[in-house]
Amino acid sequence: MSQHKPATLLDALLPVAALITMLMTSVYLFSSDSSSGANQIALILAACVALVIGVKNGYSWKEMEKGIIEGISVATPALLILFAVGSLIGTWILAGTVPTMIYYGMQVLNPEYFYAACCVLCALVALSVGSSWTVAGTLGIALVGIAGALGLSVEITAGAIISGAYFGDKMSPLSDTTNLAPAVAGADIFDHIKYMAWTTVPSIILALIVFFFLGLNTDTTELNTDLTSSLNLLEQHFDPSPVLLLPLLVVLGLAYKKMPAFPTVILGTLAGAAMAVAFQYDPIIQSVEDKSLMPMVALLKGVWIAMFDGYTANTGDAVLDNLLSRGGMSSMVTTVWLILCAMAFGGVMEVTGLLSRLLLGVLKMVRSSSSLIIATLGCGIGANVVCGDQYIAILLPGRMLKLEYGKYDLASVNLSRSLEDSATITSPLVPWNTCGAFMASTLGVATIAYLPFAFFNLICPLVSGSYAYFKFKLEPLGEETAA
Repeated sequence: MSQHKPATLLDALLPVAALITMLMTSVYLFSSDSSSGANQIALILAACVALVIGVKNGYSWKEMEKGIIEGISVATPALLILFAVGSLIGTWILAGTVPTMIYYGMQVLNPEYFYAACCVLCALVALSVGSSWTVAGTLGIALVGIAGALGLSVEITAGAIISGAYFGDKMSPLSDTTNLAPAVAGADIFDHIKYMAWTTVPSIILALIVFFFLGLNTDTTELNTDLTSSLNLLEQHFDPSPVLLLPLLVVLGLAYKKMPAFPTVILGTLAGAAMAVAFQYDPIIQSVEDKSLMPMVALLKGVWIAMFDGYTANTGDAVLDNLLSRGGMSSMVTTVWLILCAMAFGGVMEVTGLLSRLLLGVLKMVRSSSSLIIATLGCGIGANVVCGDQYIAILLPGRMLKLEYGKYDLASVNLSRSLEDSATITSPLVPWNTCGAFMASTLGVATIAYLPFAFFNLICPLVSGSYAYFKFKLEPLGEETAA
């Protein structure tokens, strides 16, 4: 075993500085297309900087390679879910499930209250099922489609979806992060949820107020008001019906029963495929180029294509065709590539001790209970950027800072709440984080594009930091169960 020299603060900062510099260059050169490959190169080059520092400090290639593999393995469940969601989107559009949600939504949702309604709807469903990803992969797809059909901003809509989904996910006892944070901190989950409400509820109220006024200030005269034409095209090509919503009910029901995400999405995909065969016979047959195939073989081929390569709409309306030409596992390849590169960088940073050195550097600046909580918030956000995964961003700072909370006479719920107010909430705001990459691919809106409108996710860490600064609702040791 080689002797490892302890990493210096300069060692730890160099890869981060290299990453930030290259990402800024990537965005400057490639703008919104930077996530299509340029950011991946930036992450790999930053990982190479970390590797060189690791060699300098006595780490062997095999040790660092193991760190990379372990880092990537953490993201494997997310990668499987991403591919499955790609298939789900393809079959749900083919089956008419997504078009049906768009069809009814266009008739029910008022453009002036649309953004706030999206946020509330996603919050309620996420609270019920405990999964922001499930909400984005089902209701989110339809709501973005409705926004596009109505001529509303898909970027603001995506921000509203993510705001609502993460509020519900964060406050649901069924959520994995809501269980993980108190487990790491040593708190009771229901005490954790109760104390989270102090920062989370004001944040969602403020976000809803902003979404409400954005909707009221929307100039409806410039919207796509020719709804009759769009509705007629949806009727003509997909024959919308409540029965086509069955795959949605299947997924939400399984999520509510706490079935793991991957099999839930796969079963939802198969439900969509079955509905497509049962209700979209003619469109599937017509979509298969080889007209010599027997009908049953053509049906199989059409559904198969939707699963791996998505659905291509041909309604004659450019807006609808753009909204409904989506899905397939192939659509997630670039996102998976981004996550793999991010986790490789995070893996090297962790195994070489560079990440721990960064956290220790932050810890040295702590002088009071207020600064400890603010430091925790900063560590959670920073870990999301460096590690690319919200679970690591909860676990690492949680483990390292846990003892410090006792030293400052703070109850464990302060730590668990701070971890959620930072690591959980900001994960979809980082383009190469598993959550940010998932949301961008699923909703079809770039992370940088929806980030300014994810108001709940932006406001909540600020509210939490303000509470710490003014020492408001900071629970001392032994008072976790206090009102």
